[in-house]
Amino acid sequence: MKSMSQLRAEIHEQPQVLARLIDEEGERIGGIAKEIGRRGVRYIVIAARGTSDNAARYGQYLFGAYNRLPVGLATPSLFSIYNQPPRLEDGLIIGISQSGQSPDIVAVLEEGQRQGVLTLAITNDPDSSLAAQADYVIPLHAGQERAVAATKTYTAQLAALALLSCTLGDDPDRLEALRRVPLAVERVLESEERIASAVERYRYMETCVVIGRGYNYATAFEIALKLKELNYLIAEPYSPADFMHGPIAVVGSGFPALIVAPSGKMFDTMRHFTLELKSRGAELLIISDRQDLLVEAVTPLPLPEGVQEWLSPIVAVIPGQLFAHHLTLAKGYDPDHPQGLHKVTLTR
Repeated sequence: MKSMSQLRAEIHEQPQVLARLIDEEGERIGGIAKEIGRRGVRYIVIAARGTSDNAARYGQYLFGAYNRLPVGLATPSLFSIYNQPPRLEDGLIIGISQSGQSPDIVAVLEEGQRQGVLTLAITNDPDSSLAAQADYVIPLHAGQERAVAATKTYTAQLAALALLSCTLGDDPDRLEALRRVPLAVERVLESEERIASAVERYRYMETCVVIGRGYNYATAFEIALKLKELNYLIAEPYSPADFMHGPIAVVGSGFPALIVAPSGKMFDTMRHFTLELKSRGAELLIISDRQDLLVEAVTPLPLPEGVQEWLSPIVAVIPGQLFAHHLTLAKGYDPDHPQGLHKVTLTR
């Protein structure tokens, strides 16, 4: 269990990374919020790939619910290959990238600059080509991320978006709730030994689904991505609303389903769906802070209580990261060097 992998070390750095980001970026983000208000921004477009695209999914719910701003995910090939970008007036264009190097994401911000709209880069490299195309930059303060699978930069991206949302809404109560999140992440990390002992059961798992809805739709995508890139599984993410429209037909006795269902407005829907899966014989792995749901799991993955739903993705992804890491070790793979992958992926 005490693997010295770089991936495990970076998973454990997350409380410090989050606290540092929250402490150091308030003034910068305050200036961004003022400019967004001055420009009369009416919507947001987010350009991202991979893990960063999962952070963008979180941003869709966050800015829509709390800031009443529609959020669309960019179609980068319209900018980088077709050269037929949409009109972007009155928008805020956000590029999210750990490295800040992917040409297609840079192209979206470059077009935003050309059209004279406000651009923002969220990146771990403030000297990157993405940052150079942005009016404003939010650095992630994560330090160098050496493991190929992103962990600390993902949760830092979520926290950066949450900070911007709080500042846009001028909401000190939400900001205070965000400040408590690093401690909640620490508490999840304390459960690592329990998670490590649970993975042996899944050593030969080849397919599974990961289900989340609302704010944690993003979490389902991110955990599924970690299972794919580290364990070479067919791990498919879904909203339960989509899964009920056909894919549920694949569920039978022993079919693994990882459910992300923390407290909040989505909980009752997730509980009802989980019980439906159980009635079909699914093997349930459940990430939740609700004991009344965890008891339904073959493999419960508890969360600490008291984290507000809009912040829960920063915490709920941690059991998934730990599970994916320790499953990698159980399968005999190298968690720091997944087959055929590189730390920086350049796409057009």
